Formats: sequence, C-alpha cells, structure tokens
Amino acid sequence: MNKLQLLRYSALTEGISWSALLFIAMPLKYIWGDPLYVKIIGMTHGILFIALITLLLQTLMEERIDKKEALTVFIASFIPFGTFFTDRSLREIIAQELAIEASSVN
Repeated sequence: MNKLQLLRYSALTEGISWSALLFIAMPLKYIWGDPLYVKIIGMTHGILFIALITLLLQTLMEERIDKKEALTVFIASFIPFGTFFTDRSLREIIAQELAIEASSVN
C-alpha cells in the first residue's frame, strides 16, 4: 500500500469517526446524559484526525499531491461527510500514479 492509498483510507476512517461523534456520541451525551461515548469516540477521532493531517503533510511534502487537493482534503475533514466527497479525487490521483508506475516498468 502506497502513501496515497494510506491517506485515502485515513481520510475515510476519520470521516466515519467524525460522523459517529456527531450523530451517535453527541446525541447520547446531550439527550440521554451519557458522556462516555463522547470520550471514547472523541479520543479516537482526535487520533485519526492527527494521523490524517500528518499523512496529508507527508504526501504534500513528497509532491505526490498538489496544494489545491491537499487544501481540499484538509477543509473537507472539518465538514461532516466531507472526506467522503474527496474520496473520488483521491482515487483518481492514486489511479494516475499507478498508471505512471506501470508505464515506467514497461
């Protein structure tokens, strides 16, 4: 698995944790008064967010993703379901990179 694929999976996982925090843990806390889920899912989401930003910076510094796409992924990570919309463009970048690697092997 290359770093772009890892970035894509990290973004999807972070998006799932963000959605779980907003739509499962927060209602459980404020409607039923159970803050345990916010602590667990919130910590998990925080770790996944840091991992996403770290991978995003690494791929940007290695010039495997352009600044515009990196900024889009970054902003999308703050919007609920945002990372799911950037998944398509990340898949296209991965496909282009794999095609370039395949053509250089031949």
